[in-house]
Amino acid sequence: MMDKQDMMKTGTTTIGIVCKDGVVLAADKRATAGHMIVGKRFDKIHQVDDRIAVTIAGMVSDAQLLVKLIRAEIKLRKVRTNVEFSIKEAANLIASMAYSNVRKMTMFPGIVAFVVGGMDEEPGLYNIGPDGSVTEEPEFTSDGSGSVFAFGVLETEYKKGMNLEEGQKLAKRALNAALQRDSASGSGYDIFTITKEGVKKTVTKELFPKID
Repeated sequence: MMDKQDMMKTGTTTIGIVCKDGVVLAADKRATAGHMIVGKRFDKIHQVDDRIAVTIAGMVSDAQLLVKLIRAEIKLRKVRTNVEFSIKEAANLIASMAYSNVRKMTMFPGIVAFVVGGMDEEPGLYNIGPDGSVTEEPEFTSDGSGSVFAFGVLETEYKKGMNLEEGQKLAKRALNAALQRDSASGSGYDIFTITKEGVKKTVTKELFPKID
């Protein structure tokens, strides 16, 4: 039976960085089942609104379903109220879904964590735990099994007021540290930026070993 510590582990590396002109989200592309690599092109960053995106970590099926439900709920509320969704509202919505998901009576617990990034008047970043907890992150955050390595780089090199270009370079360095040391992270990475102009994928790279 899966114990509490194993339930909270997610084999991935996701990163969020607050910059003066937006938010940077980054994630590796490897999907694993135990020690087996089952996917090398898995998208872990998803746009859920015009200026809001999330990274996912955890059970793939639950994560994919929750992303669809989040998009639908945001769209439905906007139609009903004719008001733009704020990052804080999105974070609280996602947290409530994560809370409900992890407490379902099932033999296979749905463990999913999110990093939520977006742009209102100011950039915003939130970490949503698998238990539904919400933490506002004023500078940066990381999630997944490779986060311990990513945090080492982020803690050392993050500078308040850095621009998006600097944030993307830092995200690459933090991801590289995780990919070098965490076997559950790898196969490539994606980097997204979120500004007042919207959500944009700026980098996608595959890193497959080749045999000549």
